[in-house]
Amino acid sequence: MIFHRQNLTDSQLLDLYKKILKPRLIEEKMLILIRQGKVSKWFSGIGQEAIAVGVTAVLDETEYVLPMHRNLGVFTTRNIPLYRLFSQWQGKANGFTKGRDRSFHFGTQEYKIIGMISHLGPQLGIADGIALADKLQNNKKVTAVFTGEGATSEGDFHEALNIAAVWKLPVMFIIENNGYGLSTPTNEQYACENLADKGIGYGIESYILDGNNIVEIYTKLSSLKEEMKENPRPVLLEFKTFRMRGHEEASGTKYVPQELMDEWAAKDPVANYKNYLTEIGVLTPEYDEQLHNEIKQEIDENLAIANAEPEIVPTYSGELDDVYKDFEYEEYTHGEEVKNIRFIDAIRNSLEQSMWRNKNLVIMGQDIAEYGGAFKITDGFVDAFGKERVRNTPICESAVVSAGMGLSINGYKAIVEMQFADFVSTGFNPIVNLLAKSHYRWSEKADVVVRMPCGGGTQAGPFHSQTNEAWFTKTPGLKVVYPAFPYDAKGLLNTAINDPNPVLFFEHKQLYRSIYQDVPTDYYTIPFGKAALIKEGNAVTIITFGAAVHWALDTLGNNPEIDADLIDLRTLQPLDTETIFASVKKTGKAIIYQEDTMFGGIASDISALIMENCFEYLDAPVKRVASLDTPIPFTKALEDQFLAKNRFEDILLELLKY
Repeated sequence: MIFHRQNLTDSQLLDLYKKILKPRLIEEKMLILIRQGKVSKWFSGIGQEAIAVGVTAVLDETEYVLPMHRNLGVFTTRNIPLYRLFSQWQGKANGFTKGRDRSFHFGTQEYKIIGMISHLGPQLGIADGIALADKLQNNKKVTAVFTGEGATSEGDFHEALNIAAVWKLPVMFIIENNGYGLSTPTNEQYACENLADKGIGYGIESYILDGNNIVEIYTKLSSLKEEMKENPRPVLLEFKTFRMRGHEEASGTKYVPQELMDEWAAKDPVANYKNYLTEIGVLTPEYDEQLHNEIKQEIDENLAIANAEPEIVPTYSGELDDVYKDFEYEEYTHGEEVKNIRFIDAIRNSLEQSMWRNKNLVIMGQDIAEYGGAFKITDGFVDAFGKERVRNTPICESAVVSAGMGLSINGYKAIVEMQFADFVSTGFNPIVNLLAKSHYRWSEKADVVVRMPCGGGTQAGPFHSQTNEAWFTKTPGLKVVYPAFPYDAKGLLNTAINDPNPVLFFEHKQLYRSIYQDVPTDYYTIPFGKAALIKEGNAVTIITFGAAVHWALDTLGNNPEIDADLIDLRTLQPLDTETIFASVKKTGKAIIYQEDTMFGGIASDISALIMENCFEYLDAPVKRVASLDTPIPFTKALEDQFLAKNRFEDILLELLKY
């Protein structure tokens, strides 16, 4: 291994040695603790420390770095107190996740480190969002994000590189090519000669570096960083390295040929750098021994602190209260001036007023800029707010959702428009595993609203007509809003944008241009978790939301003799169970009406809640009305048969006769 110090001073060379030695000594201690059963899981980075240390040493402390699960050197180079890391690995409260996640699955705003989720790929999109926020502020910062050679096969990798290239984001994409994805060798992972070659297809400059040479890493990245500050752009960096331990300690390395282990053992990044510094007279044996002793003492002292810390005592409130970030709802009331507008106009009005109020709000989506979106809701927004804040995206929902999370991490608010709610399936993972879990895992908000044009009745077929709210009401950490009227749509969307938690905001396409209402011209908000009682009666409780509210009104209009409470839920998570239970206890009969298919829909949960909480008040079984358990068809006759609206009246009348 050849080192070229270039213009690095002796002090800089020694500083890099201290930084690379520390994670190695910690790891050696961890291997002992694992054998003693004092640490349950460990993902070793022995053999590739130079990358984590070199990259982090180049960045300023205010610049974000997004490591993976064997990048201990990122955390130690940022000088996180070791006892906090030890507490994290032991699942104690002084860690970063309150015992809710393990190893390096965490982030910390204090040290500008954002850890990954096990799905790996979304990490790259988060970096895009962080870098976008920096670019919008023109603060000349660079973001570095790590991934492994295995994760370069994930779609998120390609999506994130494409977004960064198109938007010219200052991101260092770090590929640690350590030879194996768990046990699968690189020749079974990809067919190109080098992963750096993948940058060509995205118009990204790329480099191959010796991942075990800390001097080469530090000098090359220092130069690149200065260029990227003045000329923002992404760079793809492939570091050739090797991990000398298993994927995690329980895995072992039996699948690795011994000659390969021997070859890379000779390339040890710590030993070779030590020998180089000794040869050029920068490091003496005495000082090296002193450093070893000081670091080992620091490790032992901090381990003692972590070991003395008590185990976490679980409480229901402690867990449930951390699923969402606290949101102090602020009520904005409106004046008397109103305008009779359509549902779609109310959505547009909310977005427009929120963009003026929140200068840190960015809207992202396909065709939303000059074209104005598939439904023309953002038509004219580019002229009003500029393309920096109203951003056309490539067709890559997953990375765009992740970028929304990155914007949130770096001080912005994000709205992501799904062109159709059906398309959210390609962005499903970062919504349910990243946005939903971030606050619970490490107390980080996800200030992202995902707009969901949804619903049938327009003969759009199986891929443009779903109402898929149940995909998300099941997931703790998400809020789900589904208005039926223009007034509610505007007020609830304003609240969704104010709320620092992730919100899925459903907008029924058939309502866009068919439903009118007098809506205040002022900015106003409506609280989540408060249903609307549309009609009052004593014979039956009808519980519904979205377009089905209007279908229910039509049915009641055709049957004026029916004396019903009609509840429009408005928000599905949080759910207004108080209004539901009070009505059912009054009427004694309940029917739940949803456009979604029957099995697994939210009507099933509401029915169960009524049975558990109002059983003694019921005079009849709780009924559910839903669409057929098939994909939604295209032809009108088939779609009419599919939708719940053609069965509701018969089932309602049957219930009233019970």
